[in-house]
Amino acid sequence: MRVKRAWGVGPAAGVMVSGLLVAGLATVPANGAVPAGGDRGHGGPLTVETVSNPRPSLVSGGDVLVRVKGAGDGRVTLLVNGRRTDASLVEQPDGSRLGLVDGLRNGINIVSAHSGWRLGARVVNNHRIQGPVLSGPQQTPFYCETEAFGLGASTQPDCDAATKVTYQYRAGNAFKALADPSQVPADASTVTVGGRTFPYVVRLETGTIDRAVYQVAGLYDGTDPSPTAPEATWNDRLVYTFGGGCNGGYHQGASTGGVLDDSMLSKGYVVASSSLNVLDNNCSPIISAEAAMMVKEHVVETYGEPLHTIGWGGSGGAIQQYTIAETYPGIVDGIIPSIGFPDVATTNGPNADCRLLQRFYAGDGASWTAEQKRAVTGFLNLSSCLSWDVAFANRITATDSCPAVIPVEVRWNAATNPDGVRCAAMEQFVNQVGRDSETGFVRSPLDNIGQQYGLAALSSGAIGAEQFVTLNEKIGGYDPAGAVVPERSRADLKAVRGSYRYGILNSASRGLAETPIIDLRTYADVAGVPANFHTAEWSFVMRERLRKANGDADNQVIVAHLPLPALTAAAYAHALSSMDAWLTAIGEDSARGSKAAKVVRNKPAALTDGCYLPTGQLVGTDWAAGGDACASIYKIGSNPRQVAGQSKAQDVLACALKPIRWSDYGVTFSADQKARLKAAFPDGVCDYTKKSRGWVPPASTWQRF
Repeated sequence: MRVKRAWGVGPAAGVMVSGLLVAGLATVPANGAVPAGGDRGHGGPLTVETVSNPRPSLVSGGDVLVRVKGAGDGRVTLLVNGRRTDASLVEQPDGSRLGLVDGLRNGINIVSAHSGWRLGARVVNNHRIQGPVLSGPQQTPFYCETEAFGLGASTQPDCDAATKVTYQYRAGNAFKALADPSQVPADASTVTVGGRTFPYVVRLETGTIDRAVYQVAGLYDGTDPSPTAPEATWNDRLVYTFGGGCNGGYHQGASTGGVLDDSMLSKGYVVASSSLNVLDNNCSPIISAEAAMMVKEHVVETYGEPLHTIGWGGSGGAIQQYTIAETYPGIVDGIIPSIGFPDVATTNGPNADCRLLQRFYAGDGASWTAEQKRAVTGFLNLSSCLSWDVAFANRITATDSCPAVIPVEVRWNAATNPDGVRCAAMEQFVNQVGRDSETGFVRSPLDNIGQQYGLAALSSGAIGAEQFVTLNEKIGGYDPAGAVVPERSRADLKAVRGSYRYGILNSASRGLAETPIIDLRTYADVAGVPANFHTAEWSFVMRERLRKANGDADNQVIVAHLPLPALTAAAYAHALSSMDAWLTAIGEDSARGSKAAKVVRNKPAALTDGCYLPTGQLVGTDWAAGGDACASIYKIGSNPRQVAGQSKAQDVLACALKPIRWSDYGVTFSADQKARLKAAFPDGVCDYTKKSRGWVPPASTWQRF
């Protein structure tokens, strides 16, 4: 019998319906389960569970896969809101019965099972397939891009299009379109899953869910997939992919995280994603969590319940994995983030700093040496800071990053269109932090008040006292529209509080504490690599947060490799197979212990921190100790915020402030320099021994807006 992985929840969270009676038997309790009727000598209670979404209050699309337990050999009838359904229940190896129930109305429904005199029921709250379910009011306008996927034209704001199923086959190193899957070309490759060999044919489903375009790919065994009788070509596992970037939204997106992946499909994985799981289409991991939840629900209703779900993706795709596992645990069971960052809010600090530093280096700092500039940035390669400025600092601005699908005439303009679309990344977080009524912009947690740029470089002697003073009096900040101004940026404390409360700043203290993590670090810090902001310190920022919140980071493995195709392929294959083994062992572990303890004790013995040598050999390492082959090749730098005094956890958005103390510096300032520093820091300088201004503890998981 297959041991299924639940979505990381205990008793299903339902909806309290005061005074509602089911078959005259009982009031519906808050967990959504209706007490079963007397067993009349038939044994245990009759129960109904929602399988495609274990949280019956968050079901979408008008249907739900249910499991009925306790029926024994008796006949079972399924009803929705008191009416008999045509859903057929199929007995499973464990004696339970599965069936796909449709006909749910939007809002509260009662799904009940009857066997003789016994009754089991579940309260199900169904939502529109277009959403929202948990993320709150949706953006408008919302520009559709269904045609980019070969779907029909659609109309905003829902952007619906008819679902399309197409087929691909693998020939050599490429996927090719296949008009008729029953006629497999002679040049098709074969795959072996579960000891059986099949033609390498892939079923690709494309449709719309949660206003996004979703895609689901899986090997095709010649029959349509069924949730009650899984495909022979399926290995019972799901990989959910997430794409990179970070932008302000207002459009559907023309790409997903990618589902036609030979390394996954050839092993029998079903692979799913959606356009709102690409952070460059949607910078909110909360919206991404909703989209992934809804698409996964559809996958389960199509293919069946997976043993486990593995998260996959780099850069912004890593942000989504880390944040979703932390704040909406159970959507993915284990994560494989690559070239990752901890969250949007933290990453935006060095991003904003680098634009300010680049402008300083072009002006008052033009005479600085390249090494002095690099020392202030903290990166091992000065070009890393340049790449932040070039590639992503425009996401702070009102319109510089607007995608082409958003017409120019609808975009914000302070003079001609003050109510127009703003494309800044923070637009995606309006439901969590609110909008400033005076400026019209979403409240921002961006702050550099009190931040002493280049502090560590001053202490090390890399820059002198006059350079330090000039840098900090000239660095500047941003206005609400993202333009660089002489004044420093002051965070809106409502935005800071929302960021901590709702996981926009990832504390690693909730779902992540119980999540297996294999952090892949394609090394971008090496000299000679083109400018790249995916620097290695970010993996260790997450490690430090895990340690700070939970006492250890034993559930996270960090593996580094050089940006060479062969090493990248080897690292990815190692991570996928290791995560599969890890999750399988957890699922089979019936011994006592917390979920966090099970994660650690089931980590494969061969899965350790490590790196790939240029020869292709994977060797273990202790990243903290150093002094070995990995440490000699993969040196770890920092970034402007750490150089300015932030700890390795880098979890302060708006630092607490303290008066300047000249004895803290270890260098001598002239009277003029002291006066200028006091003018640059009228409120004082950062005190990183204290929590952030506006800090609040994180809320519980599965918040709804």
